[in-house]
Amino acid sequence: MEGGSVVGWAMVGLAGLIAVGAYYALCIAGAAEQRGKRAVELGGGSLTREQVKSHYRTYAAFFEKPKQIETPGNVPKLVDTFYNLVTDIYEWGWGQSFHFSPAVPGKSHRDETRLHEEMVADLLQLKPEQRVVDVGCGVGGPMRAIAAHSQSHVTGITINDYQVARARSHNKKAGLDHLCEVVCGNFMHMPFEDNSFDGAYSIEATCHAPVLQDVYAEVFRVLKPGHLYVTYEWVTTPKFRADNPEHVEIIHGIEHGDALPGLRSYKEVGEIAKAAGFEVLEDRDLALAPAHPWWKRLKMGRLAYYRNHVVIALLSFLGIAPQGVVDVHEMLFKTALHLTRGGETGIFSPMHLLVCRKP
Repeated sequence: MEGGSVVGWAMVGLAGLIAVGAYYALCIAGAAEQRGKRAVELGGGSLTREQVKSHYRTYAAFFEKPKQIETPGNVPKLVDTFYNLVTDIYEWGWGQSFHFSPAVPGKSHRDETRLHEEMVADLLQLKPEQRVVDVGCGVGGPMRAIAAHSQSHVTGITINDYQVARARSHNKKAGLDHLCEVVCGNFMHMPFEDNSFDGAYSIEATCHAPVLQDVYAEVFRVLKPGHLYVTYEWVTTPKFRADNPEHVEIIHGIEHGDALPGLRSYKEVGEIAKAAGFEVLEDRDLALAPAHPWWKRLKMGRLAYYRNHVVIALLSFLGIAPQGVVDVHEMLFKTALHLTRGGETGIFSPMHLLVCRKP
């Protein structure tokens, strides 16, 4: 009887620990940098719960037919679907800024991110009250950092209407809605007048463009003469070899897991900017030494991935998270492995800098 009581109390204690752990993981734990989502709120963006799994299958199948990704008209829908699938997971597990940053000794991930974003404002030489466009703004993490740093007015554009709602909510919570606005639209055809902005930037966003010159031409159109455009581009570096099977596998893995119609070479992006009419003032890779590895955070986050995957699987099993979210999270983990290998081998950079001026 006494032994049974001990076992019983042990079971109660274990159940209590599990309950506390589950409560923390599901209801308290939020995004790594700035909580925007809780695990119990994970969903499929603008998709209904019932659509998540089927849309993931459609997305995955897209890359099984290479000719589809080569068709520019197919890409906007692909990118919109991708961000419906991943936005909540990105916010929960990464933060509100969907990009990488060089590691800075002694700085937190959040500070590294902010410094990388504020560098854009400084390169643009932004002043209070000027108007700047964020080309591919996501949920607006960079927009808010740049607006707070420069006191300029930032208008963001994203193709995903769920991200518009998220960005506006974050802008209001941050007390920056008087400086930040977001519109839903395709950055290949922006709903802005000619010569209407004092600056423009894109942070790891135009990699989604099926034709890079078309988006650069749109930026050129809406930018005032004499003003600057700053972009961080995803590129293959001089170390990439198309005849190296491992290199090809890494790059294809990155493209598949990030809704990319095809990564460009570091040589191409500057030439494309010039073809769009820009003067290229700077053309360099911010990932090169003495910069510290941008992929360090991905390697450090592997334990968090396994923890998060268990949480998501449990939520899906309980019917709290939609079916298909587990598949999306697994895809993102595989992509993180490819990104890490791309950084370690030096064949890929997510931060090739162009500073361009419209004559």
